[in-house]
Amino acid sequence: MTAPRDRRDPTHAPASDAAPDAAPAAVASCCAAGRESMHGAEPPSSGGGLATRPTASAPSTSHAWAAPTDAVRARAERAVTIAAGSFRMGTEDRDRNPGDGESPVRSVDLPAFRIDPTCVTNAEFAAFVDETGYVTEAEEFGWSFVFAALLEKELRRASRKPPGTPWWRAVEGARWDQPEGPGSNVAERADHPVVHVSLRDAEAFAQWCGMRLPREAEWEKAARGGLDQARYAWGDELTPGGEHRCNIWQGAFPVRNTLEDGYLATAPVRSFPPNDFGLYEVAGNVWEWCSDPWTTGQASSMTGDVRVMRGGSYLCHDSYCNRYRVAARSATAAEDASGNKGFRLAVDV
Repeated sequence: MTAPRDRRDPTHAPASDAAPDAAPAAVASCCAAGRESMHGAEPPSSGGGLATRPTASAPSTSHAWAAPTDAVRARAERAVTIAAGSFRMGTEDRDRNPGDGESPVRSVDLPAFRIDPTCVTNAEFAAFVDETGYVTEAEEFGWSFVFAALLEKELRRASRKPPGTPWWRAVEGARWDQPEGPGSNVAERADHPVVHVSLRDAEAFAQWCGMRLPREAEWEKAARGGLDQARYAWGDELTPGGEHRCNIWQGAFPVRNTLEDGYLATAPVRSFPPNDFGLYEVAGNVWEWCSDPWTTGQASSMTGDVRVMRGGSYLCHDSYCNRYRVAARSATAAEDASGNKGFRLAVDV
């Protein structure tokens, strides 16, 4: 069994084999492609197939590093209260993504609600799985999307590339507790956000602990932290005083990550300072599911149930996907999962 690599190792992101020779144009997202895109995808060098419909999968065994079940189910008690009132949602930034429906700026009035200060972690999701025997959609499908630079060379070459986003691989056996596929694990990443979770998976966890996914307007109001029309959750400068405030890509995406913020993939929750409401990592690290259907902007490659996600991820970079801005948004199909998608929860007051 191969141990996970050091997440801070710059050799983790080779320029060859893992990514194209040049960074792509800023017309799309760093997000993983949808499962539908894998029909007709480039086959792996091994010639193996790839399941595109769910298949049966055995439940996970118990996880010694799981968080205490009672504490996880009582997470609503620790959620941050966001007062009722209006805020200005959206942006007219010059570098907004017009196809994403970020504008116009509009006033949105919301009742009070509560929201998790952090994304749900591996340890917390493990408590849910251990008590319920829940099987994620990635487990049912038998595969999920993994950023290529996180994989050993043989697995990288043996896994299919989605069309248009060759820095991703459809890795058989990748799932929430083995995020880089067989041989990987999250025992040393218990406090990292859980990934490879679909909308159904996030909603199942939410129901188990008496909460729900945040609505998009709730997410943005909470992420803004009371700052009116600031570019980021902490203000208008990406690195105020030279300090990194989020886990995103530095360098030339997707060829080389200089790791100036300390991370190639996910960072533990609470790694960066919170916003003024006490929320952590609302920019970068992992995309976060919202409950809203995607009804504006462009999502022409997706069909069926398409939802909003917010926050950006560790793969976002200004040259390609600047969606770590607090008003930025993107879309993903409800069944899709990848190594850069997670979630936090909300609850009515």
